[in-house]
Amino acid sequence: MGFADFLKNLKKNKVQASKQDMPSHWIKCPQCSALMYYKEVFAKHHVCLKCHYHFRMGANDRIDFLCDPGTFVEFDKELKPVDPLNFVDKESYKQRIKKYQAKTGRASSVISGEAEIHGIRMQIVIFDFAFMGGSLGSVEGEKIVRAIRRAVEKSQALLIVSASGGARMQESTYSLMQMAKTSAALNKLSEAKLPFISLLTDPTFGGVSASFAFLGDLIIAEPGAMVGFAGARVIKQTIGAELPQGFQSAEFLLEHGLIDMIIHRKDLKKSISDLVGMLTHI
Repeated sequence: MGFADFLKNLKKNKVQASKQDMPSHWIKCPQCSALMYYKEVFAKHHVCLKCHYHFRMGANDRIDFLCDPGTFVEFDKELKPVDPLNFVDKESYKQRIKKYQAKTGRASSVISGEAEIHGIRMQIVIFDFAFMGGSLGSVEGEKIVRAIRRAVEKSQALLIVSASGGARMQESTYSLMQMAKTSAALNKLSEAKLPFISLLTDPTFGGVSASFAFLGDLIIAEPGAMVGFAGARVIKQTIGAELPQGFQSAEFLLEHGLIDMIIHRKDLKKSISDLVGMLTHI
């Protein structure tokens, strides 16, 4: 092969490499179609630089973003899902759990712990949508209840950041029981006159939205977050009627009084600390 052919192949390979690398380095906004370098988007807390569209944020990034540096302490990390029904669909539930544990590096779809947000210490529960769609199972419900107990024992506020497709079908009734279990536990927090801040992120659906996510003393959503119980197609087929445009968006819910406020991600940390400070007189 001559030198000219060598240069031609080298140039061709470089072009192919750059095309392959582009998806990992560039992000296209689904709302305004702007193409942005990923580091610029991450530096703005996963928000579009052009139209302020809020991309989904991973659980670890959410912790780093909300919590004061070095203050987050995780609890109940050792709790792992079991398979009480020996459930099998396309694959066994046991295999599915192992797959998502390997993918995310954590045992369940909920991270619970204690941290400071702008100097105010509180109990925090964060859903990881990357783990089986942030589904609510027995372990997730138990982690939430334990976080509520710690909040009562330490006289602290509770923040739950929801990102979930709903109850975990592989646990059937065991999963559905977590809706009642967490709701009952929150009553103890109310009796202790301690605030529960519920933060709805994209998406929050199913048994999560039908239970604790809408029981907050203050219900906050991020801009554009999709929130509801069932999907639009299922609802339309059930009621046999046309649905309003954007009826499952945070903005629609705010307009109709179902949530208290929408807060831009850049203002979330200070807003949460201010609200907790006012409600607890700190």
